[in-house]
Amino acid sequence: MKALLSVAMSVLAASATLAQPTELARRLHDTHTTYREASLTQRRFKHNDVQALIQQREGNPLYEITKVGESYEGRDIRMVKVGRGPHKVLLWSQMHGDEPTATMAIFDIFNFLEARNDGFDGFRKQLLDSTTLYFVPMLNPDGAERYQRRTAQGIDMNRDALYLQTPESRILKGLQQSLKPEYGFNLHDQSPRYSAGRSPKVATISFLATAYDYERSINPVRERSMQLIVRMNRMLQHFIPGQVARYADDHEPRAFGDNVQKWGTTLILIESGGYAGDPEKQYIRKLNFVAILSALGAIADESLTQEYRNDYYHIPENERYLFDLLIRNATVRQGGKQYRTDLGINRNEVNYANATKFFYHSKIEEYGDLSTHYGSQEIDATDYVIERGKVYPTPFKNMTELSKVDSWELLKQGYTYVTLTPDANTRTLGLYFTVHPLHVLRKGQVYSGPVQMGETASFILRKNGKVRYAVVNGFVHDVQEPTKRLGNGIIE
Repeated sequence: MKALLSVAMSVLAASATLAQPTELARRLHDTHTTYREASLTQRRFKHNDVQALIQQREGNPLYEITKVGESYEGRDIRMVKVGRGPHKVLLWSQMHGDEPTATMAIFDIFNFLEARNDGFDGFRKQLLDSTTLYFVPMLNPDGAERYQRRTAQGIDMNRDALYLQTPESRILKGLQQSLKPEYGFNLHDQSPRYSAGRSPKVATISFLATAYDYERSINPVRERSMQLIVRMNRMLQHFIPGQVARYADDHEPRAFGDNVQKWGTTLILIESGGYAGDPEKQYIRKLNFVAILSALGAIADESLTQEYRNDYYHIPENERYLFDLLIRNATVRQGGKQYRTDLGINRNEVNYANATKFFYHSKIEEYGDLSTHYGSQEIDATDYVIERGKVYPTPFKNMTELSKVDSWELLKQGYTYVTLTPDANTRTLGLYFTVHPLHVLRKGQVYSGPVQMGETASFILRKNGKVRYAVVNGFVHDVQEPTKRLGNGIIE
C-alpha cells in the first residue's frame, strides 16, 4: 500500500511540475501585447531600426552591449548580454537577411526582461539568476538591407561554417568558440508552404535538433536539443495544434547548426513558417516569444530533463504538400477535346521601395494531378471550365484612365486582361502592382491557348457558360458575391 501511495505521489508531483510551464506559456501568450516592441510592425525593417533599439538600452545596467564586428559592407553587428547565471545561451537571428520574425521577438523579450510587478517577477529573477543570455539580433545586416537571404557577397552564411568566407560567419564562430555557450538558438524563417506532415495544416513553427555526423548520433549535447524541442512543441500545441513540424535531421557538414552541435553547444533551430491571415508574421512573432521564453525557463530550472527525447520523433516532418491556392478538378477544352486538371498556384513576394514593401506576383507552379496536395485556399472546380480571360479591346492611356472603369464589371464579363497604349508612362517600369483586380499588359504581349504552367495565374472559371470565379494574379474573385474586392492586380 505504501509503495502504491509513493508511486501515486510521484505521478502527481510530475504532473504538477509539467503543468507549471504550460500555465507560464499561456500567461506569456495572453500578455504578449504588453511587451510587444511597438516600433516593429512589419518584417522589412532595416539595420538602423535595430541599432536604434539597441542604443536605447545603452547605459541600462541590465545589459552589456558589445560591438562584435562588422558586416562585409561595414555595418556594426552588436551583441546584447543579459543575466548572470551559470547556463550560457547564445541566440542569433537573421543570419539570413529576409528571415526577421525572431528578431522582432527578441526585442519583445528585452521589453519583458525590463518589466516589473507584472506577475512574472519570480520567473524573471530565476531566468536572470540561472542563465547568461547573449543575443545577436541581426547577424546579416547587409542581407536585411536588401531583404535577401544571402550576404552582400552572395554567400549563404549558413553554408559557410567551414570556409568562413564571410565576416559574419567568422563573427558567429568566434562567439561560439570564445563564449563556449551551453545552448545555442539558431533563429530562422521558412516558406509558408511547408505542411506539418502529409496534411493540409501549415507548419507555423518548425524545429530541428541538428545532427553533428552522418550517422545522426545522439550524445548528451544533442539529446538536450531534442528535450527542449519537445518542451516547446508541447507548449505550442495549445495555440497552434497540429501546426508544429520538424526538419529531417540529415547531416549538413557546411551548416552552422550541425557544426555548433559538433563543437559542444546544444543547438536548437527554430523556423517560423506561415499562419493564415498573418502575412507580416505578427502572431508567429508572439509564438516565438512564448517558445523561446519557455525553453529558457526549462534551461533555468533544469526541468528540460523531464522531457522524453523520443517524443521529438513524434513531431511530424516538414513536407512540401501545400500551395497558396489549389484549383481542383477544372475542365480544360483544347482542340475539340477536353480533360481534367488541378492547378497549384503560389503567391510570391516582390520587394519594392528599397525593399521596405512588397507586392505579390503569382504563378502556376504545378499542373496535373495534385490529389496528394493541399491548398491554403482551395476551389473545387468540378463542372467548371477553366479558360484564359479575355483582353479588353480598348487600350488605356494610363492607370488613371483605367481607374474610371468598373473593374468588377469587366471581371463579370470574363475580361481579366487590359492593355496600355505604347506611350503609357508605366512602360519604363518593370513588374509592378495595381489596386485594380486586373492583369495589365503594357508590352504588347498576347496570351492565347490554354492556361499553362509557369504563367502568371490569371484566368476565369465558367459554369454553364457563366463566369463564377475570376482569378487574377493568383487571387480569387467570386463575381457573384455582392462585395467587390480590390487589390493584388499585376502590371507586366
